[in-house]
Amino acid sequence: MTIWSKLAIAGLAALVPLAASAETRVTYKSASAGSSYYQMGVQLAEGIKAGTDGGIIVTLEESQGSVQNVMEAAVRPGNYVFTTPPSLVGLAQAGKAMFEGKGNPKFDEIRALFPIPSLTMHFVMSADSGVTDFAGMEGKTILIGKGSFGATEGAKYLDLFGLTDKVTLADVELSNAGAALKNGQIDGFVTAGSWPAPNVIEAAAGTGVTLLSLTDEQIAETKRTKLVIPAGTYAGQDADVATTSLDVVAYTTTQMDDDTAYQLAKTFWEQKAKMGADAPWWNGVSTDMLASIKGKIHPGAQRYYAEMGVALSDAQK
Repeated sequence: MTIWSKLAIAGLAALVPLAASAETRVTYKSASAGSSYYQMGVQLAEGIKAGTDGGIIVTLEESQGSVQNVMEAAVRPGNYVFTTPPSLVGLAQAGKAMFEGKGNPKFDEIRALFPIPSLTMHFVMSADSGVTDFAGMEGKTILIGKGSFGATEGAKYLDLFGLTDKVTLADVELSNAGAALKNGQIDGFVTAGSWPAPNVIEAAAGTGVTLLSLTDEQIAETKRTKLVIPAGTYAGQDADVATTSLDVVAYTTTQMDDDTAYQLAKTFWEQKAKMGADAPWWNGVSTDMLASIKGKIHPGAQRYYAEMGVALSDAQK
């Protein structure tokens, strides 16, 4: 054996440990710290790491909301994963609504991976307010926040139910809702997050709250999907609460290679039951929710769904 052969063999042997320890880095952008979706991101990062034996490492980034997440898809390189309702992806690709004048051909490269727990509307009133239905909100001070889906949707519902000019909107950050409710600065707040929502848990435990339930007629007016928050989800909640929800999906772009997308989709579904044992919001996620995705699903994720026997539409391929 020549010296060059020996050096080549030694070089290959030295590379083996490096290859074995190679890991794929993924950035996951979800929501603001303290929100239910940020906590989901923490769980997801842990689940992906465990499910791939450290082969994929997810770095969680805080976000100011779904619109920002979509906008960054046009400029972020590499394995960028973000969460948003499918409708916002469609608006970005069409350059409509909040994306008017901000169109970018890169939006057409957005691809879905898997659904995550839906955005669930919570209308939370302090027990001391005595409010038990939407009509009772008249004359009260309500916090809906700013710039988020919950704020926009909350304002929409106030308008639909004739309350826009009959309530006082508090100029307080939604992150301070619990404290503002406790000190009487507000009578109630509106928030969107998968149930059980951490800020609602905090308010229910610290102040005592009433969650408002929508009638079937009101839900029809909103044109959203009906969702029932089971009795006992929050302290003092002794009855089911009917409300509305909006599907949310984890997306990436075509910059992610097929194998990484496949592993992310596969590991997510394999880890979902374990994550659901720790946090019940994962238990409501099913492959049926893939139907809410109107755009394309990443080819790598498509490969896994084919293995699962999940049918996808032609528009999703």
